[in-house]
Amino acid sequence: MIRVAMDGPAGVGKSSTAKALAKYFDFAYLDTGAMYRAATWWCLHQGIDLDATPVDEQLVTETVAALFTEGHFDISVDPDTPDDDRVFCNYENISEAIRSSEISAHVSVVSSVIPVRHVLIAAQRAYIAEESTELGFSEGRGIVVEGRDITDVVAPNAEVRILLTARDDVRQARRAHQASNGAAGAENVAARDAADSKVTNFTVAEDGVTAIDNSDLTFEQTLDIMIGLVDDAIEEQEYAEYASNLEGYELDEGDEALIDGSAFISGENTERKKEVGVLAIVGRPNVGKSTLVNRVLGRRAAVVEDTPGVTRDRVSYDAEWAGTDFKLVDTGGWETDVEGIESAIASQAQIAVELADAVVFVVDGQVGLTTTDERIVRMLRAAGKPVIVAVNKVDDQMSEYMAAEFWKLGLGEPYPISAMHGRGVGDLLDAAMSALKSAERTSGFLTPSHLRRVALVGRPNVGKSSLLNQLAHAQRSVVNDLAGTTRDPVDEIVDIDGEDYLFIDTAGIKRRQHKLSGAEYYSSLRTQAAIERAELALVLFDASQPISDQDLKVMSSAVDAGRAVVLVFNKWDLMDEFDRQRMERLWKTEFDRVTWAQRVNLSAKTGWHTNRLSRAMTTALESWDKRIPTGKLNAFLGKIQAAHPHPLRGGKQPRILFATQASNRPPRFVVFATGFLEHGYRRFLERSLREEFGFEGSPIQISVNIREKKRRK
Repeated sequence: MIRVAMDGPAGVGKSSTAKALAKYFDFAYLDTGAMYRAATWWCLHQGIDLDATPVDEQLVTETVAALFTEGHFDISVDPDTPDDDRVFCNYENISEAIRSSEISAHVSVVSSVIPVRHVLIAAQRAYIAEESTELGFSEGRGIVVEGRDITDVVAPNAEVRILLTARDDVRQARRAHQASNGAAGAENVAARDAADSKVTNFTVAEDGVTAIDNSDLTFEQTLDIMIGLVDDAIEEQEYAEYASNLEGYELDEGDEALIDGSAFISGENTERKKEVGVLAIVGRPNVGKSTLVNRVLGRRAAVVEDTPGVTRDRVSYDAEWAGTDFKLVDTGGWETDVEGIESAIASQAQIAVELADAVVFVVDGQVGLTTTDERIVRMLRAAGKPVIVAVNKVDDQMSEYMAAEFWKLGLGEPYPISAMHGRGVGDLLDAAMSALKSAERTSGFLTPSHLRRVALVGRPNVGKSSLLNQLAHAQRSVVNDLAGTTRDPVDEIVDIDGEDYLFIDTAGIKRRQHKLSGAEYYSSLRTQAAIERAELALVLFDASQPISDQDLKVMSSAVDAGRAVVLVFNKWDLMDEFDRQRMERLWKTEFDRVTWAQRVNLSAKTGWHTNRLSRAMTTALESWDKRIPTGKLNAFLGKIQAAHPHPLRGGKQPRILFATQASNRPPRFVVFATGFLEHGYRRFLERSLREEFGFEGSPIQISVNIREKKRRK
């Protein structure tokens, strides 16, 4: 049973919120204020002069005691009962009579008599006690009691204790509004407070009492806060009930943290965007741009190989130097008079320059100045951005003379560096930071860690980059019919239906990773790392081609990593009716492992049905984040186990003692049982959890901890 005790001064809305709370949980509702008003009405009805000075307190006490002990009084605890049909005296409906101005003027006189308060407290406790049994209105579920002295005198041990308050001016305005709607005259709340304060305290919350000031809250907001408090109390009560099943069993050192929930893991983060400068690294192919990027970042982030054209997209990274955060953009080699994929790569490099605040122009000191370098300089001058020249592959002091040739570019002092060994990179970055600080604007943002991270994964040439470009409404990634165009993971913040997501376009995962070499091998490793970094994997399939083992391997990589999953069948517009029927047959046979994942059929090239992705992504991420309260989880598993117990094995039947959700992202459940639960029964538990709680689009992990009874000493 849950007891909710609600205290507070006049005009804060105790009655309306208490009734709404009781209705929400199917609890009983007790209006103790109506009991005091009924006592006042009874005293006046019996001819007692409550205006006398002093009032005959003994007579008042005896009269009120008779009202509640001799069966004259009755009050409905059904929250749906109308206020004008709630209170009865000798079978007479006095609900309207006790709301009169005469009763309002005298109720403080009766309630200020201390023995009367003791009589009322005893009566109120009797109503509360009745609701703890199946004979009560709520059948033992709970009761909401509101009035004065409730939290500290009547029910000091209630599971939920609330002090509802509001500013004086707000309370007076609410009383006036009630009067204008036909209620009793607007009483002076300050005078009422002064009278009541002689015998009760309703302005300061006692220890364990939650104070809610609803001066600036709507009714719904106030109710939501209270619902949350009751939900927590129910969860705590149910937890204690089910955790008791483990008494008498041997528990490991780490079990206690699992059982009490203190070991729960959640990856919530609320960090926001930070504006920073953008530094683009440009140059012709194979001058060492990606090597320099890795040197600046201090890790192998960009794919590097001694072959021209390894980098194809413009790839952004968060970086820091000497306390300054900035955005570092790696680009593909810039060339002129090229066609096909090389032309697209050059275009991406040019876009990077346009969007940057400063540029590091990398040249090859061992090769010297080339015609292509001079053309890049003309492009940089047209862009009008600050430029720092980095003469790479100057590996020792003896070779520094090679940088002198690049003074003739007219871009200022060339900095001799060795990106491979780190020589001179510090001086180059100092100059770059100065250029960023003097730039006209700050164009970039550090990647906000609160953004939901979405990896686009699939085998090569299924349309991952096309989908990213379609969602971003820009040519963000290089798209070409050549399989394996993307090599570095490409991060892009994309707004979908008003919400920002961080999309990660990855290289296609190929079947035999151990046989890959060079750029393809490192691209595959980067893709696996991108899946681990993401929260949601959009697994793409080319619907116009037969589903291969390679496709299923990609899907398994995302599932095994514990990511939320949406299956995207691209190029659906290229399929005829026969192909679609073939796909439906495959769905039932090849995808039985991920029947919980949502499926979206679309065309990344034309944009057909890409608008359906948003809902599927939201559902999958909500499932990935979901946490089931321990009490609710155990109540459900108790019903499942009673209806479908584990099969007997060797004359023994394993029994579930207790279960808890140890983490989300993905949801992981730990089940304490008396014996081994077979794989088939675990699958049954997983299906049952999905049917009851959803989890559409998210994998579920179930661990079983076998515990034996303590041995008698």
